[in-house]
Amino acid sequence: MIELTIADSIARVVLNAPQKMNSLDETALAELSEAYDKAAAGVADGSVRALVLTGEGRGFCAGRDISGVDPADDDVIGYLEGKVQPLLEKMSNFPAPTFALVQGACLGVGLGLAIATDVVYVAENAKIGSPFANLGATLDSGGHWLFTERLGAHRTLDMIYTAELISGAEAVRSGLFSRAFPAEELVARCESLIEKVAQGATQAFVASKALVQEIRDQRVGLWASMNNENRAQAALCDTADYAEGFKSFQEKRPPVFTGKK
Repeated sequence: MIELTIADSIARVVLNAPQKMNSLDETALAELSEAYDKAAAGVADGSVRALVLTGEGRGFCAGRDISGVDPADDDVIGYLEGKVQPLLEKMSNFPAPTFALVQGACLGVGLGLAIATDVVYVAENAKIGSPFANLGATLDSGGHWLFTERLGAHRTLDMIYTAELISGAEAVRSGLFSRAFPAEELVARCESLIEKVAQGATQAFVASKALVQEIRDQRVGLWASMNNENRAQAALCDTADYAEGFKSFQEKRPPVFTGKK
């Protein structure tokens, strides 16, 4: 179900089970985790400088594949805490910029995949929210955090109680994700953006990623974050890209970054 290709410094991970809206069972989660491990190895050897996650067909990912799940013996903790959360943490900590292109359904674990990605571009007609009221279950995979953080408690519970989904366009207007594009233009419009990042100063991007995650997860204040920025900048001084960036500016030419430490 999970396909990985690496070309032009970009690892492309595809959820390829359109017949079931790319919903994920335990086997698919393991395959996805393995794909990220292989892509991370590509970062280490210099062949990968960005990663993009997409879903084949009409939907990005409709969540967990529950077609064969018996509620009477469902190991929820084993699935969510043992399989899903470690994968999402691995995705979030990927050592290069990551992107997700989201179309159609983005629900449950699928929403978690988006949350764990650095930059999410969505189709205007994407469907995002919490359908769990119809299952007698609760929103998972980080959905409560995302919605409460960006939408506030009242709007979050409204979406959960009513199971009403919002469009990709509304999700962007609400600050959930980065940019929205017409569905038929999503891939073409985003490819050039991702290609540009893949040729950029990868180590500087990774430093910024760590600073943003620290602010998000540890609620670091302005002056503490500024101190961390100072140290990150000092560490970047020793990289080839830092030297190239300054040299190209002084020589009035475009920089040629390698992404190496």
